[in-house]
Amino acid sequence: MKKDSVRIKKFHDRHIGPSCSDIKTMLKTLHCSSIIDLIKKTIPKKILSQKKINIPNPISEYKYLKHIHRIGKRNKIYRSYIGLGYKNTITPSVIQRNILENPNWYTPYTPYQSEISQGRLEALMNFQTMISDLTGMKISNASMLDESTVSADAMFMIYQEKIRNQKIKKNPYIFVSNNLYPQTVSVLKTRCFGLGINVIHDDYDKIFQYEKNIFCLLISYPSCSGEINDYRNVIKYAKENNVSIIVSTDLLSLSLLKPPGEWGADVVVGTSQNFGIPMGYGGPHAAFFATKEKYKRFIPGRIIGISIDKESKKAFRMSLQTREQHIRREKATSNICTSQVLPAIMASMYALYHGKNGLINIANSIHENAKKLELLLVNNIKNIFQINTSYFDTIRIKVESTYLKNLKKIANKKKTNFRYIDQNHLTITVDETTDQEDLNHIFSIFYEANNKKYDRKKKNRNSYSMIPINRIPSFLKRFSSFLDHEVFHKYYSEHEITRYIKRLEKKDISLTQSMIPLGSCTMKLNACSELYSLSQYEWRDIHPFAPKEQTKGYIFIIKNLKKYLKEITGLDGVSLQPNSGAQGEYAGLMVIKKYQNLSQKNEKNIALIPSSSHGTNPASANMAGMKIVSIATKNDGSIDKKDLLKKVKENQKSLSVLMITYPSTNGVYEEHVKEITEIIHDYGGQVYMDGANMNAQIGLIKPSDLGVDVCHLNLHKTFAIPHGGGGPGMGPICVASHLKPYLPNHPFSKWNSSSNDNRKNYKGDFTISSSQYGSSLILTISYAYIRLLGANGLKKCTEVSILNANYIKEKLKNFYKILYVGKNGMVAHELIIDCRSFKSIGIEVMDIAKRMIDYGYHAPTISFPVEGCMMIEPTESESKEEIDRFIETLISIRKEIKEIENGIFSKEENVLVNAPHSIDVLTKDKWNYSYSREKAAYPLSWVRERKFWTSVNRVNDVYGDRNFVCTCI
Repeated sequence: MKKDSVRIKKFHDRHIGPSCSDIKTMLKTLHCSSIIDLIKKTIPKKILSQKKINIPNPISEYKYLKHIHRIGKRNKIYRSYIGLGYKNTITPSVIQRNILENPNWYTPYTPYQSEISQGRLEALMNFQTMISDLTGMKISNASMLDESTVSADAMFMIYQEKIRNQKIKKNPYIFVSNNLYPQTVSVLKTRCFGLGINVIHDDYDKIFQYEKNIFCLLISYPSCSGEINDYRNVIKYAKENNVSIIVSTDLLSLSLLKPPGEWGADVVVGTSQNFGIPMGYGGPHAAFFATKEKYKRFIPGRIIGISIDKESKKAFRMSLQTREQHIRREKATSNICTSQVLPAIMASMYALYHGKNGLINIANSIHENAKKLELLLVNNIKNIFQINTSYFDTIRIKVESTYLKNLKKIANKKKTNFRYIDQNHLTITVDETTDQEDLNHIFSIFYEANNKKYDRKKKNRNSYSMIPINRIPSFLKRFSSFLDHEVFHKYYSEHEITRYIKRLEKKDISLTQSMIPLGSCTMKLNACSELYSLSQYEWRDIHPFAPKEQTKGYIFIIKNLKKYLKEITGLDGVSLQPNSGAQGEYAGLMVIKKYQNLSQKNEKNIALIPSSSHGTNPASANMAGMKIVSIATKNDGSIDKKDLLKKVKENQKSLSVLMITYPSTNGVYEEHVKEITEIIHDYGGQVYMDGANMNAQIGLIKPSDLGVDVCHLNLHKTFAIPHGGGGPGMGPICVASHLKPYLPNHPFSKWNSSSNDNRKNYKGDFTISSSQYGSSLILTISYAYIRLLGANGLKKCTEVSILNANYIKEKLKNFYKILYVGKNGMVAHELIIDCRSFKSIGIEVMDIAKRMIDYGYHAPTISFPVEGCMMIEPTESESKEEIDRFIETLISIRKEIKEIENGIFSKEENVLVNAPHSIDVLTKDKWNYSYSREKAAYPLSWVRERKFWTSVNRVNDVYGDRNFVCTCI
């Protein structure tokens, strides 16, 4: 590309791919005189917003880095012993540098194309094996969103399975032990409210007193106060009464404790946060889900399985649940689309780095320090009692109320956080970072709370090392082995684990190799400056339930990010709690449900959903307890207004919500969207907008102007959070003023610290995720994205994403049928090419997808929203040079299809059906194909310089499902 003299060093020039001269050339191709002319031809005039969004002016990357460092200093790093599922950890530097901070790991997409995801898939297989081994369960999935939602998902799976097998009666109850974390209880109650399930929240050993239709029991091991309970009688009772058992557990403790799979659990859930993942004010962290093999077709989320490729070589793939919610829609067992792949991979590498003996040593060290602390306090401080009979890392202290008040003051003065349960009780949770100095520090706080001066040079305490105590019951000690697979015994040295990480990353395509043009998945630049804060300890090491005085940096980011999102959408309230797009959908629907329940007399449970909608829409509506009514779409891809009006009238008494995507999932700006939303409002319903396509709206359209009541925003798409190979993500919701009082709440909520919102009339009594702000650490990325671009930069991103998509459409229209276009022949920020006509010569859309791998490209979205088609989204970040290579790739593949049409190559033997061609096949002595090796490997001249070598050939999906294996063998 020629040097563009007009181009200056502003962030938007680095973020936006095409130069000014490139943009002029592309506009000329489209017969447009300017960007303004393009937008006028693309977006209906009555949809365009006339007002500029009120966002601060952009700042340079240099100034931003100074800014975020300064804001980070407002967070105060106290020694945290709060626990409640969040602990200080040590992230091995080799993992931080080579995975967390490595774009080869944080920029790939979800591994739907197995052949170019083998590295990630192997790492996730390691994660599954680690979880299965530690929990004592047969199978595990490849991670979930967080500990609270994974508990709710476990309950939902049990509920679904029992309904389908007619094992559940009317008016069902779940028994939730009151020894669970408060945030988990709150999330469970929310999920049960949506589904109409009754909740009993009581002591676990009181289950015998309830003569209810209990289908599920949820217990904690250890409990939220640290106690390791004896559940033997309760388990026996549950088994005798067909009550399924879900156990929420501490993963590291299972190095020492008898795993739940050995004493009766049906499902075991929890978080892998204490496997080297920083607290990050709540996330992201990879939750885990392990269960019995009988549930393998019900388990939510993704499962990685072992299969074979075309040459019978072992290959990994996503098994059973691959895009399950897209296929089964409202009948899906989960609405999860984004999981926590990157944190899961980091956790798995932590296990590889330490190995079985290393984990046991860490767990023993933690446990021994907890016991030392108990003896140190009880033997030296009067009127202090440690009341946990058994524990792993948490002691529970009982003291007099006056003493506790003094203790709080001194702890705060000495920058130390404990968990204060009530006026007489507190807990102290130690972790792998705790050492003797920390124990002495804690002791000094208790010592001085008695109005005595602590002098660390003098002997202020009696010895405690001579008194052995047993705090793990003998019948709950672990004797079974774990992590015995070879992979957990090979990579202890930094040299070897670095090489292993590099071997895996070379097997995956990421944004470091080429564009990933997935429709509705917005794979754009994730600038290094935006990610800077993830490695700063001021942002990493904050407990999510720390007092607000210690979190002023986060409060600043959250307050301003909310302000920006409200301005961008035109809506009045924001919740940052949902930590995925699908969870945002669910949260938005629950806001509507709460509003309608409290403000309207008739029960409203009908969700109208266009047939072209994202598959998570109906899955989320089902999870919210709604009945789905499908709305037809017309030939141009827009909503069929006649069918909509018909369905509205048929269901007007129970109409709750219409779920739409704008621009439509088919890539078109629907001209009549305002009329559609008015119809819904006229009949008493609400309008929910899926935010997957916000990259085609910012600065040009405001959802509020369209008549939208709720929308979620995929921060991991539009606002530059990396996909992480399949997660993490964030899906905050924005709501209109009448819904603002119904936004999600949290047991540890600090509304006044993060918002100027008036909470006087607040009515939201439900919780969506473990942390009050979801995966808070990565909110700093989207904050950076907005501050670096400013209002004009954000608008230009939208304009150029539309330009890039239309440029691709124009270049491909003579080679492929473009399925949907607007009135003036334009598409939005994405387009759909129709590949169905090639079936007559034996070529499926998947063959084109696999052939693209040989050119070094990840395929666009396959068979969604239209079977047999490809949905392409280039985003604003890709240069014209890269877009031209992508266009040339699809044209070249079309010529290869033409060769089959002309009989040069047969339907059964051609370069597409055999794709991708792995390095093993290409370097074999014998070449058994009718085309040359060069044609297979280097179809275009520039491929030689950019060649991505696949490690496997086409993966056999059917074999993988028929021979289901989801742990290392």
